[in-house]
Amino acid sequence: MSSDSLRPLAGQTALVTGATSGIGLVTARELARRGAAVVLVGRDAEKAGRAQEAIRQAAGPEAEVHVKCFDLSLLRNVRTLAEQMQQEFSQLDILVNNAGIMPGRFTLTDEGHELSWATNHLAPYALTNLLLPLLEAAERARVVTVSSVAHWVGEIEPEQEVRNSPEKYSWLTAYADSKLANILFTKELAHRLDLTNITANCLHPGMVDTALMRPDTSAVMKALWWLARPLMVTPEKGAETTLFLAAAPEAARLNGQYFAGRRVARCSDRACSPTEASRLWKISAEETGIE
Repeated sequence: MSSDSLRPLAGQTALVTGATSGIGLVTARELARRGAAVVLVGRDAEKAGRAQEAIRQAAGPEAEVHVKCFDLSLLRNVRTLAEQMQQEFSQLDILVNNAGIMPGRFTLTDEGHELSWATNHLAPYALTNLLLPLLEAAERARVVTVSSVAHWVGEIEPEQEVRNSPEKYSWLTAYADSKLANILFTKELAHRLDLTNITANCLHPGMVDTALMRPDTSAVMKALWWLARPLMVTPEKGAETTLFLAAAPEAARLNGQYFAGRRVARCSDRACSPTEASRLWKISAEETGIE
């Protein structure tokens, strides 16, 4: 999908998490090329600086590209990011929840959350809710969350103690559960924001050749990843659906949908359940302290 098919974004502000590489970097670059003021969020300051420079080279020296360095697996950092955004910007037109990890060994954050659950689900849930005032201030705002086809084998465990148990942990279920949560979050968010100026959609980007895995990912997972690499698509191809939902004119009224290949896609029965979505929202509110 060429950036030429996207709507002009001059005067608009976009925030992209996980924007220092892969589909996040491509997404941020193409939004900047269309004139948006783009806020890049990443964990590594050096990588963020390189991404900022690459986007300016692609979009032109006058491109407005801001950098925010935060580890979004920690809710205190999510809150600080949201506070800074509200201090520095009057509106937010596009929020792309792109940051995500493929979990390695079982890890708890120092706030007591399993790492992949904290990064892939709690962070976008918290950030989106904290940024609602800025989204509401835009004429029409879009929230786009990157999920995965892996959600088909996901199941949300309601008890945090079980999710935080090393004995129950599996890298596959941890990742799949968080990607299911992305869809359920999107559907409940869209329901709660119905008849407002904000739409929310999510997507499967395809099997993209990106730095998704952590350094401590198991040898088996790394071997499977390398075997699958010939079938993977480029970050440019992987970003197409994200960009479609964020900036294509024909996506303006889409809401509460799961996409793949720029088209509405079938998701699992669990992912389509309003009961599951409502239950997850309550769990997320309790674990983040954010309603």
